[in-house]
Amino acid sequence: MEPNFLKQLFQQEFTKIVAVITKGFGLQYIEIAEDIVSETFLTATESWQKKGVPANPAAWLYTVAKQKTLAYFRRNKIFAEKVIPELQQNEQAEDNLEELSFSQENIKDSQLKMLFAICTPAIASEAQIGLALRILCGFSIEEIAEAFLSNKETINKRLFRAKEKLRSEQVELALPSEKEIVNRLDNVLHIIYLLFNEGYYSKTQNQILRKDLCIEALRLALMLTAYEKTNIPKTNALIALMCFHSSRFDARQTNEGDFILYEQQDENRWNQQLIHQGIHFLGRSTGGDELTSYHIEAKIAQYHCSKDDSSEKWEEILRLYDRLLTVNYSPAAALNRTFALYRVKGAKAALLEAKKLNLEDNHFYFMLLGELYRDIDRQKAIASFKTAQALAKTSLEQEFIQRKINRL
Repeated sequence: MEPNFLKQLFQQEFTKIVAVITKGFGLQYIEIAEDIVSETFLTATESWQKKGVPANPAAWLYTVAKQKTLAYFRRNKIFAEKVIPELQQNEQAEDNLEELSFSQENIKDSQLKMLFAICTPAIASEAQIGLALRILCGFSIEEIAEAFLSNKETINKRLFRAKEKLRSEQVELALPSEKEIVNRLDNVLHIIYLLFNEGYYSKTQNQILRKDLCIEALRLALMLTAYEKTNIPKTNALIALMCFHSSRFDARQTNEGDFILYEQQDENRWNQQLIHQGIHFLGRSTGGDELTSYHIEAKIAQYHCSKDDSSEKWEEILRLYDRLLTVNYSPAAALNRTFALYRVKGAKAALLEAKKLNLEDNHFYFMLLGELYRDIDRQKAIASFKTAQALAKTSLEQEFIQRKINRL
């Protein structure tokens, strides 16, 4: 049995089983659900090594997880003394707990409700991302610690406090009311957006790209389209944005892991299916009267899915960045706008704008300065690249910047 097979299966099924168990028994038992799933996979490892992998591994896991769940609650007398009283308002509580359904419909419903529960305003944004990585994406504590440039102990404490908050605030595993769902959806989309960004430009020590994070973020966003109240234009705009960016994922790195700039990317390695999906979801995002930053960023990303290097293309991208900054200003967007300005009006005009940004702690800022100074002042270009190298968070980036310096 391949270790990677079990890891991938864990990542796929951990989130589903935890969501279903938690939906059946309540968010206050979320840690119990995690323990039960971990025990289920331990049992699977021991059994499958002796008897081989069953024909339907997921169904085997669901059966064992259900047995372990009901055994746990009965063994600890929680089923009789706590769970049923807490669920008395639900007339079918006992039937639901006995069935503990792992149907695809119930899994999707459980995960969607878990997504909204985790994204409650009662929990800080960073903790929400951590919980999403653990509960909805099946990432290990080690992987989460690496993503946050932290350690296991800190992450465990953060997740523990977040779960305690879910309990103390009595957050329910249910979709918010129609009035509340609009406000909560903004938070859900923001967390998915941050999760995707962490994958697209990873802060981990070992790599720049985390394709698995991007895939999980896209999966979570697609879940929202299954529910009428969340399948709205801005949801589709975010999905389009992620599809366009993901389409160029394989072209952003060499087989050796070296980073490839947009201008040097091989268009043949772009995923045309994802580009077409992006166009599809961008079309679905045009209804309604709300223009969000997701809409504008998706349109910018679509332009980057064409190798056309005309002045008209960059003028349109610059116009979109100007609009984005009025809708949702961010230093990253301002920096990207400066690059678009460089493509439209040249290095000198872009330098004037770049100096106004003064992003002293941002290595991308100094990389841009290095590019802008390249044909104007070689020494300033080298100095800018060296500052960028000192601020870079990964060894891959530092090596990439060093190659730029060597070419000057």
